[in-house]
Amino acid sequence: MKICAFLGMSLLPILGNAQSKNTNPPNWYNLDYQADGVRGISTEKAYELLKGRKSTPVVVGVLDGGVDYKHEDLKEVMWTNPKETAGNGKDDDGNGYIDDVHGWNFIGNANGENVHYDNLEVTRLIRIYEPKYISVLPSTVLGEAERREFVAYQKMVGDYTSKLDQANFGNVNYGRLKEEVDAMIKKMGKDVKDVTKADFDQYNATSDRQKMALRMAKRELANTSFDKFYKDLEEGVKYFSAQTEYHLNKAYDSRSIVGDNYDDASERNYGNADIKGPDADHGTHVAGIIGAKRDNGVGINGVADNVQIMGVRLVPDGDERDKDVANGIRYAVANGAKVINMSFGKGYAYNKKTVDDAVKYAEEHDVLLVHAAGNDSKDNDIVKNYPMKYYTDSLGAILGEASNWITVGATSSGLDDDLLASFSNYGYKSVDVFAPGVKINSTMPESTYKEQDGTSMAAPVVAGLAALLRSYYPELSAKEVKDIIIKSVTKVDEKVKVEVDGSSKKVYLAEISVSGGIVNAKKAIEEADKYLQRKK
Repeated sequence: MKICAFLGMSLLPILGNAQSKNTNPPNWYNLDYQADGVRGISTEKAYELLKGRKSTPVVVGVLDGGVDYKHEDLKEVMWTNPKETAGNGKDDDGNGYIDDVHGWNFIGNANGENVHYDNLEVTRLIRIYEPKYISVLPSTVLGEAERREFVAYQKMVGDYTSKLDQANFGNVNYGRLKEEVDAMIKKMGKDVKDVTKADFDQYNATSDRQKMALRMAKRELANTSFDKFYKDLEEGVKYFSAQTEYHLNKAYDSRSIVGDNYDDASERNYGNADIKGPDADHGTHVAGIIGAKRDNGVGINGVADNVQIMGVRLVPDGDERDKDVANGIRYAVANGAKVINMSFGKGYAYNKKTVDDAVKYAEEHDVLLVHAAGNDSKDNDIVKNYPMKYYTDSLGAILGEASNWITVGATSSGLDDDLLASFSNYGYKSVDVFAPGVKINSTMPESTYKEQDGTSMAAPVVAGLAALLRSYYPELSAKEVKDIIIKSVTKVDEKVKVEVDGSSKKVYLAEISVSGGIVNAKKAIEEADKYLQRKK
């Protein structure tokens, strides 16, 4: 699933992802702590060091839910397949994909239909195992493999039930809150766009339910505009509705739209060329962070300045499927990507081996994979987040680690306790670095812009840095770029708050990541220069 931190508000306890209330420059993640007072990655300082140097274009695969390739700040940096003629209905370059001008969509069909919603992986797995295990009793005789499968199934059911209870709770409460807010707005006789905090301060509630809604609205409006509050409320209703209707609905299965043989993981050639799809918010935001055209007087400045964004659509509103992830990696590698961003993740895997094989394919072809750590405030060393950098066998035992993989957690612009994003996953062994992931302003469909939170936003900051290094230092391998990024982080000698078993604990970043720091573009350039000097 696309892993933005859901909603920067705390209307309900289960959505308490609010983070720093600091007002930052819109491009704070590119700024420098010493010069600007915010914990960005010093991108602008890096470009001061790179003045006068030549760079080569680097293709970055954005494996996500869709990219608006016509966006005013992205259209000049989109990858264009030089051997493909747009719209002629032919596979001009013979790569197996018809009209793949800017990338490919693995969750659509040849008739142009696209998957919008899908289940969570846990829902899909329960649908598979439930007929076999729902009636199993303690006295039922099971083989060793079946017993392991049954234990796994029981865990899935517990997780699924918890998610469904949460979704139903959110669906009812957000729905009721929006109903009451809409009723109040109607009584005010105003359009939504004209409502202000003062209108709510002067409003007299007419029922107990409305009084509660009014209190909640006024509390949120103390820290934000009505427009932002109402949009977040609409997103909340949409989110929980999707959870109950699609993500957790065992009767819903959208795969028939694609029309592939889903159980054949070796199948490659399915989908269509529509890289935008029905919901390109997340992928467009990610793409802008990596490489929105710099210094063009439009929108924002991405991290990398000589980049080509390849859109690979494979993440629905729901959990991505392993077959599509593997094929997305293979497509991006085969068509020239040197960096791949993966801002998605899930707690269960259906066919991890096919993803592992694709990661090895990328490793063999010197392609760096950048993955978001996830937004569950969990320790990834303990709680699995797929895909992952570890190769495993059928029992989950680790067989090795990809040398071309970086996992990224999220930080805010805050200091001390507030530095680590409250939603960010972490892990002493499994999370490599941290990067800005709170209040990140970037591109959205139809040439708009918006701030979003999430390790989904932190990963493309690192992917952009990786592209920057591969652009100015093309002789560096994927592993060398990874090592330089990790070695050049800004170490933070401050304790941060993490959630452990429901309670807050203070730790150093060195205790919850491989590098113990936040990526730094300026230091990475300096480290790359030293590295190449040593190699001479």
